[in-house]
Amino acid sequence: MPQSCIFASNVCKEIRAAILRNHQFLQPLRELLLINISGTDKPGLTATITGVLARYGLPVLDIGQSVIHNHLSLGMLIEVPKESSSSPILKDLLFTAHTLGIKIDFSPITTRDYHKWVSEQGKPRYLLSLLGRKITSGHLERVTALVTANGLNIDTISRLSGRLPLEDEQRTSKSKACIEFSLRGSPKDEERFRAELLDITDSLGIDIAFQEDNIFRRTRRLVVFDMDSTLITSEVIDELAREAGSGELVASVTEQAMRGELDFTESLKQRVATLAGLDETVLQKVADRLQLTEGAEHLFRNLQRLGFKTAILSGGFTYFGHHLQKKLNIDYVFANELEIVDGRMTGRVIGQVVDGRRKAELLEEIARRENIRLEQAVAVGDGANDLPMLGRAGLGIAFRAKPIVREAAKQAISTLGLDAILYLMGFRDRDSLSG
Repeated sequence: MPQSCIFASNVCKEIRAAILRNHQFLQPLRELLLINISGTDKPGLTATITGVLARYGLPVLDIGQSVIHNHLSLGMLIEVPKESSSSPILKDLLFTAHTLGIKIDFSPITTRDYHKWVSEQGKPRYLLSLLGRKITSGHLERVTALVTANGLNIDTISRLSGRLPLEDEQRTSKSKACIEFSLRGSPKDEERFRAELLDITDSLGIDIAFQEDNIFRRTRRLVVFDMDSTLITSEVIDELAREAGSGELVASVTEQAMRGELDFTESLKQRVATLAGLDETVLQKVADRLQLTEGAEHLFRNLQRLGFKTAILSGGFTYFGHHLQKKLNIDYVFANELEIVDGRMTGRVIGQVVDGRRKAELLEEIARRENIRLEQAVAVGDGANDLPMLGRAGLGIAFRAKPIVREAAKQAISTLGLDAILYLMGFRDRDSLSG
């Protein structure tokens, strides 16, 4: 038998089988048909399949497609009018699938199931981001099991980070991985759910962000940062104290203040007092050795490219804030001013202290000035004095923060650099400037 006849015979067998499996489609009623297609991706595949449907003028009620390593999965929910028959449609689709070398399946959907699906579209939606140097099946199992236990449905799963190289020697300590889940529904107990997510991050050494999926998530316009131990890796007051010979004492007080064990304003006065008599030339010396946090330059290049306004709101000092402003092209700097008389520090600060309350006020002032809603603002910090602004911003992120801050903030990043913030704002690696 010629090869073409064998091929045609096989297609006819599949058509008959499909019609038998879906015999209910042949009833003279409105038919809802779910089409699932899978196979090797190739240019024009979706156009060819939809071209078959277009010949019959069929409405497409829902559609979704994904490609993982050149393997396509395409789903479409179509409506066949009651005056039409599914048989010719099935025939054409099966023949086309054979021609393309792909697999195609059909499933009937009842109108009751369809209306139930439509009603569920009004449920709240959340985004859960899983971040780390690498993501393993164990990480996914723990997170998805918790999602299920809390009554949430996973609608989509997306990889926001670039692909990791297969060769171990090409993987570095700066590797990044981020997988985002789109969830439908509401957790049974959101506070407990967040606590359980935090337990997973502590036990597995990854970060998990859980945020509402709303319009503001896609319209962020302002990002404000703490400076010390956030934009830079050190605490400037500790660096100055080393130059003054009071390093150990000041470092201890700084740590207590960041943990929320001491009033920030009082602790600042105590620490700055130890700098009395220090020559102002030390400021430049310290500024020259400051190290930017991993990912800071990459983050700011992308924020500026995308038109974001940026600010430093710091309990540190303006000299160093302006140093970073020039380096990173930051729009606003608010910090504490060291008093200098005759070229030497007096051990006092000038003007209103930028403490936690003041940081939150400054965030609001900048937002008003730029005509930006607070829901469109992102705030990033590591210490207890950052909590007021983290709570006021639409997206507050505790970055490599003290335990008290990680527990109080809704989002936290500890395993990756500052540019991981882009993931929580919905950006993929392919959207970003490299570097």
